[in-house]
Amino acid sequence: MTVRMDDLDRRILAELQDDASQSLDEIARKVGSSKTPVWNRIRKMREGGVITRQTVLLDPDALGLEACFFVLVRTSEHEAEWQNRFLEAVRARPEVMEAHRLAGDIDYVLKVRVPNARAYDAFYQALIDEVKIYNVTALLSMEEIKATTQLPV
Repeated sequence: MTVRMDDLDRRILAELQDDASQSLDEIARKVGSSKTPVWNRIRKMREGGVITRQTVLLDPDALGLEACFFVLVRTSEHEAEWQNRFLEAVRARPEVMEAHRLAGDIDYVLKVRVPNARAYDAFYQALIDEVKIYNVTALLSMEEIKATTQLPV
């Protein structure tokens, strides 16, 4: 189902992305509307799949997850059985924050958050025990310059 959105819907989404814990009154005031129309629009966007869930954002450093690795995976296996095993292994690992299948020389890129290099090595060893991988390159992020969950609405 496609949800038609106007400028007010986009302003509501921007406010929710900035801080979903705001009250309906606060959101309505900031977007120049009243509470009931804002609630109805949010409900419509939830029902239409535009808003999929609400969550909280945690500081990885505060939780001791100071090392962020981007893991480039190349495989020589391209059959469905291998792909299913790989996807199952990746989805089961809580260290994997993001996983993307790519076009080009690299087949997959994973964003992995762990406390340190030793923890990354444990992750790596577990992954290659579960799935045959042709080549893995790990890149340690030295500094996070920008990270956001906010989509440009």
